[in-house]
Amino acid sequence: MDGKIVLSVASECGDYLDSVAGEKWSETGVPGMEWNVAQVAAHIGETVLWYATDLVAGDRELSTMEMRVRPESAPEDLVATLHTFAAVLAHAVDGVGPDVRGWHPDGLADASGFAGMACDEMLVHTADIGAGLGVPFEPSADLASATLLRLFPWAPTGTDPWRTLLWANGRADLPGLERQAGWRWHCAPLSEWDGTNPRVVS
Repeated sequence: MDGKIVLSVASECGDYLDSVAGEKWSETGVPGMEWNVAQVAAHIGETVLWYATDLVAGDRELSTMEMRVRPESAPEDLVATLHTFAAVLAHAVDGVGPDVRGWHPDGLADASGFAGMACDEMLVHTADIGAGLGVPFEPSADLASATLLRLFPWAPTGTDPWRTLLWANGRADLPGLERQAGWRWHCAPLSEWDGTNPRVVS
């Protein structure tokens, strides 16, 4: 995955969020979460910028910054923040060398791993917002598929990629498969995947 895909996902998510910007984001809860719609939208922006800084910071956790996107901002400004931070990440992803790694709890991610995690955050949390507002969000199949293949190489193939991405994130069921509680990403290079599903089973 590269910066172009990050920007494409941000564009699709941003278009959807713009279409529901007239709703009451701060007064609408999101099913299964303690946040309202505005807080989820702010979280999306925060994670995308975190990934840019984590990638550039290198292979040790750098926790010197306190960064917060204000959820009380106007919905239009939260969408603009998403686009801005996605552009920052895209520049970082495309600007580092192929051997650069950044720290993440799920492993030392390369640029494509950070791009994939950002795309997953944007896609799945935009769907969370859609669930809260009662206006479903569904991205392009190719973007869902690219994110799924990069982060969840153990996921089944031959199924709807968006539904499968939601399954991999523990948000949907797939017939005949166990629901994914305790799921994790594979954000290190795909060449380092050991062939197993690393989810944490309680």
